[in-house]
Formats: sequence, C-alpha cells, structure tokens
Amino acid sequence: MRNPIAAALVLTSAALFSAGAHAQAVKTQDGVLVNSAGMTLYTFDKDAGGKSACNDQCAKIWPPVTAAADAKASGDLTIITRDDGSKQWAYKGKPLYLFSKDAKAGDKTGDNFKDVWHTVKP
Repeated sequence: MRNPIAAALVLTSAALFSAGAHAQAVKTQDGVLVNSAGMTLYTFDKDAGGKSACNDQCAKIWPPVTAAADAKASGDLTIITRDDGSKQWAYKGKPLYLFSKDAKAGDKTGDNFKDVWHTVKP
C-alpha cells in the first residue's frame, strides 16, 4: 500500500470491525474505506458529538457498523454508544454505516446521498 496512513489503518483495524455478528476487516479500496466484503463505509453529516442521529427506519436503510462488546478503539477508530445501548464503530469520531442499496462490493451509491451521506476517505 502506498499510503502509510491507510496501511496503518488497515493494520490497526483489521480485527476491530464487525457488522452484525460477523467480524469485518476494514481496508482502503478505490480511495474509500470498505469492509472485508468490499462494501463501502459511510458517514452521516447529521451525526455530531460522537452520537448517531440515524436510528429506527434510518438504521434499516443505513445499517450501523456495530462493534462487539469486547472491541477496543485504536487510533482514528473509536466506539460510540447508540441510543439503544449497542456499540458502533466511528472513524475520527463520525459513526460508520453501510448502505442497504449498495448491491455489490465496490458500489458507492450512497455517496453524497441527499448531500448528507459520504464515503469515508482516510
């Protein structure tokens, strides 16, 4: 990997992420963060102060990238507590999400959705 920050992110985050019950490695692909399945990760502009503003119906469309109970924060990767008490991964304090309409690895259909959802560019 040419970018030392991205390489460090991959190394420190590979064992940290989970979405649902499945452990997910995180890597940089085409300049954005993706999970081990190659699915793009997103942030939401309405999230603030380390708190997710995406709950209920929103979270069905934009599933949070959940953290296991024993997950540990590292570097730019942190863990926030959602309104329902579950844990969610964050990058530089911004909670991370998948987009339910991304059908396959590499899809970025949620980027700039309604000008408030964005891919994560390390």
